[in-house]
Amino acid sequence: MNAAPTFPPLMSGLAVTGQEDPFETACQRAVLGCDAGLIVYNLGADQLRAAIVFAPEVPLQKAMAMLPTCGIGLQNALGALAPPEVAVHLEWGGGLRINGGRCGNLRVAASTDDPDQVPDWLVLALQLPLWPADQDGGDTPDQTALYAEGCADVTAPALLESWARHALHWITRWEQDGTEPLHAEWRGLAHGLGEERDWYGNTGTFLGVDEDFGMLLRDASGTRLIPLTTRLETP
Repeated sequence: MNAAPTFPPLMSGLAVTGQEDPFETACQRAVLGCDAGLIVYNLGADQLRAAIVFAPEVPLQKAMAMLPTCGIGLQNALGALAPPEVAVHLEWGGGLRINGGRCGNLRVAASTDDPDQVPDWLVLALQLPLWPADQDGGDTPDQTALYAEGCADVTAPALLESWARHALHWITRWEQDGTEPLHAEWRGLAHGLGEERDWYGNTGTFLGVDEDFGMLLRDASGTRLIPLTTRLETP
């Protein structure tokens, strides 16, 4: 049996089981005033689910940088644990790609949807399938799972630990150096840059992001900005 994961200082873990959703539980704990750095996790046999509670000190528009930051952390974690030929890319809205296939996602919720308000809390959640729901892949050919991509030796506890460490590293860099290092790292991992297609109900060419990771989308009428806050969810 795998040992329970251990986390860096300033982070703590709360294991949940069965059908309990760490995203919902983390949001509930955040509303009640839990400490920042709480990681709620559910390590099932077929998927890894986890959520981190943050207490931002900046307006929501800037705090949304936790979405790409934790995405970079996951890519770095898999880079350290998975075979070198495994490629991980990040969709702007939180989707994850492994070797080109869709493989889980990152989700985010906050105490407010006002971009200019400092949230009382923000929760960033990870959902990563370990085994395919559709064993032969015929029903969902664009979907994959971690262990179907040559990562069967990556245990869920080890990946969760590594994700926490790498995410904390990038959060610290963001706090100390601003968004420039994040932008440089994220751009090399971004999926779909330069592509023209439908993006979250908006058709255009994905040109890149602004300082706060808002999507710059060019269509026939010009270039417009889709703020990252549009990806907020209500758990």
